[in-house]
Amino acid sequence: MTPTPPAPARYPIALIGAGALGLSFAARLARTTRVALVARDAAAAAVLRAGVRVGDERFMPEAWAPEAAPQAQWVIVLVKAGDTAEAARTAARMQPQGVLSLQNGLTEPVLRAQCALPLTAQGITTAGAFRDDSGVTPSGDGEVLMPPGFEALAALLAQAGFDARVVDDIVPARLAKLLVNLAINPLAALFRVRNGELLAPPYRIWLDALVAEAWPVLRAQGLTLDEAAAHARVHAVAEATGANRASMLQDVLAGRRTELEAITGVLIAFARREGMAVPTHEAVHRLLGLLEARRR
Repeated sequence: MTPTPPAPARYPIALIGAGALGLSFAARLARTTRVALVARDAAAAAVLRAGVRVGDERFMPEAWAPEAAPQAQWVIVLVKAGDTAEAARTAARMQPQGVLSLQNGLTEPVLRAQCALPLTAQGITTAGAFRDDSGVTPSGDGEVLMPPGFEALAALLAQAGFDARVVDDIVPARLAKLLVNLAINPLAALFRVRNGELLAPPYRIWLDALVAEAWPVLRAQGLTLDEAAAHARVHAVAEATGANRASMLQDVLAGRRTELEAITGVLIAFARREGMAVPTHEAVHRLLGLLEARRR
């Protein structure tokens, strides 16, 4: 069993969440700075310290259990939406300058409720990665956007080669990412296909229907894309991450709880509040909910 290396007094950056995307981020950041990776528990941390393939390299992260998490200047949260509250409490104990979520869904209210730090917010990333028995495969560099106050964190990410920057208004970017997740994630999980396959028949008609239904609902929440741009954004992400297995598909295959409620459930709630119809999303929500319940 590989021991935890001696911790610095304060890590420059820490990531909570050792899934595919968390490992992909940690491996890339570790090339330029020390990174603490907070795993699910002590046993998972010990396994990770023995090494895991990320891309073409074997990565041996400085992995920690949540109860032993060290102090860090910046904390990035990359856990599943359902684990946000616990991750936020762990982040607060690490006494950072700021906590940034890069999760799917809209998790900032839960994050803020459990982490009283003034600089606690949700940004977005369009990067992708998937994990199988051989390790982690990054799939699409994407971008990382965050609200004002996180300039120093953006600089650390940019130093490691990420397309990372601060934007004045993060809300439209969050909604644009939600749109992408609403269209790609549930379909990939239902049909058991990689992202790029959704651009071809017979899946394309479903993809475009989900975008068309979601667009007016998200426009009412602050999405700035017009309808043509909304379709183009989803198509571009599906193509850029064509080899990726969407996170919801990975969850279904592994028999884990999905982020269905944090993604499609959020849109359905918005639609009901606005008095708008989203029948295709409701059908997908019901089908995937039944599939998830049976798998679990």
